[in-house]
Amino acid sequence: MLCLWACCFSILPMFPMSGEHPVLVISSYNPDSRQTSDNISDFMDEFERLGGNNTLALENMNCKSFSEAPLWKQRMTQIISKYHGDDEPSVIVLIGQEAWVSYLSLEDSLQCDVPVLTALCSRNVIDLPGDSVDLKTWMPESVDFFDRYPHLPVKAGFVYEYDVVSNVELIKSLYPQTEHIAFISDNSYGGVTMQAYVIEEMKKFPDMDLILLDGRVNTVYTIIEKLHALPPNTVVLVGTWRVDMNEVYFMRNATYAMMEAVPNLPVFSLSSVGIGYWAIGGVVPTYRPMGKDLAKQAYRLLKNKVSDRSNINVVPTRYLLDKKLVDEKELDVAEVKAPIEYINVTPSFYDQYRLQIWGIVTLFLILLVCLVISLSFYYHTKLLKDNLEVSEAALREAKDKAEEASRLKSAFLANMSHEIRTPLNAIVGFSDVLSDGECSEEEQRSYFEIIKTNSDLLLRLINDILDVSRLEANRMIFDFHPFDAVQVCQQVLASVVQARRSNNEFSFESEHQSLIMKMDIQRLQQVIINLLSNADKFTENGTIVLKLMVERDMAVISVTDTGCGIPLNKQKLVFDRFEKLNEYKQGTGLGLSICKLTVEKWGGQIWIDPDYTDGARFVFTHPLNL
Repeated sequence: MLCLWACCFSILPMFPMSGEHPVLVISSYNPDSRQTSDNISDFMDEFERLGGNNTLALENMNCKSFSEAPLWKQRMTQIISKYHGDDEPSVIVLIGQEAWVSYLSLEDSLQCDVPVLTALCSRNVIDLPGDSVDLKTWMPESVDFFDRYPHLPVKAGFVYEYDVVSNVELIKSLYPQTEHIAFISDNSYGGVTMQAYVIEEMKKFPDMDLILLDGRVNTVYTIIEKLHALPPNTVVLVGTWRVDMNEVYFMRNATYAMMEAVPNLPVFSLSSVGIGYWAIGGVVPTYRPMGKDLAKQAYRLLKNKVSDRSNINVVPTRYLLDKKLVDEKELDVAEVKAPIEYINVTPSFYDQYRLQIWGIVTLFLILLVCLVISLSFYYHTKLLKDNLEVSEAALREAKDKAEEASRLKSAFLANMSHEIRTPLNAIVGFSDVLSDGECSEEEQRSYFEIIKTNSDLLLRLINDILDVSRLEANRMIFDFHPFDAVQVCQQVLASVVQARRSNNEFSFESEHQSLIMKMDIQRLQQVIINLLSNADKFTENGTIVLKLMVERDMAVISVTDTGCGIPLNKQKLVFDRFEKLNEYKQGTGLGLSICKLTVEKWGGQIWIDPDYTDGARFVFTHPLNL
């Protein structure tokens, strides 16, 4: 969407034509496109409000990944070369790291004397690599813009400064026994630049060992493995993580996976990534929208023709800590010699549990809607019975159908009441206890956990009911694309192992190193996760095996456990809704029903192997060619 938006503005003038040379805005167009577009929009509005009459020309470099870095200089050259003579820009505005470094890499003849403004970039940069450089092993030198490029006509703007030294001193003040710093950076220009700067700054701490967790040669899964293998007295410092070695964009869910893998490892942030849910804190730039201030600087440059660099602002940093994590880890912040800003400060009871309160209200509304639907269904069933004027056989058949519908309705309401009442009672009961305000902080935490657990159970029940409804009504749309089934199975198994807290052994077996087939990856993962979770739930200190085979034109996937097993007389019943072999085990009783409906929708079958007696073995099939 941003690309189309930008192309339109590259063709049409932003402001009325007046004979003035244009203001040329060149953006990187990286994955953080929302931030870029908001700053450009603010720039345009403020420049027009100030009375700027220059035409605004917008160019995008369309930088997508670090693998394209050797091409950026050529793209910048092509853009600058388009504007000469009467079209020569009066001001050039660079937005984003990639546009910034591409301009710095230009030949002197192209940089000319046109004043330049910059934003959303760092003062510490690295030279762009050549075509012959191996980007995965390249270790560039970090340079300071103010030292390296004193001759360039950069007159104003805003640059970030990542304060490595202050972050290390903050870590040492909170964790004095620290011997190793493990730095996480991703496979992007920003990540490589930040890593080069960290390597340079860490030379000031010869007593500390720097461990690089480089996204150019790692995926999120190998990073998690290396986090588990870190030596004692190690603290993690997060730079940025959006792109891994396979150029897959993860955004925030990757750092969540790392957090769940090593929840007790001390983590700090150099750029605010992870603060608020994983990182304890960090000394980070004070990020804010800069479009309006950039427009004011551009307008002043056009009016006053500033000749020095006095308007280049280095964005200040701030000490930002997560109050909740500081309290949980019982950290002493008295040694921190700087003002601290806190986030996650404990809110009021309503603010803290607003979602749970509204969740309960929503649940009551859902139950009311279910009751209305059930009454409506009953009314139409009764009306159908009363209006039947057919033969005795037809009348008996209609009567049987009405009674079956009534039975299903009663069973549905009974199951819903049973499944919902237990967590709802816990939520309401412990909410009343908390509202009295007479319990200790430890008891409050315990009650909060009970409320959260039961709220999650209610949400999972509603989601399962909606899934069953959509599947039975044939309203669920499957999105089939080619994927490697072996890799999907391995990733699902790894995620289940990380999420579970049991002592069971998980393993994966396959006859093939790779098996490309068309699948709806989300639905296939849902079926496998349900089967693995069930196996883990009913197995204690045993083994669980996920196996992938091929028979004729079908992929055959099985989950085998050494748990309590399923009696033969109940093996067909487990796929019915709300059917639970053990009423004391947590769950909604809908998981296997959803698995059966999903597998049948894509043309497969699911069953329990009756010949396996050392536990339970669930087997399902998936067509290789759809």
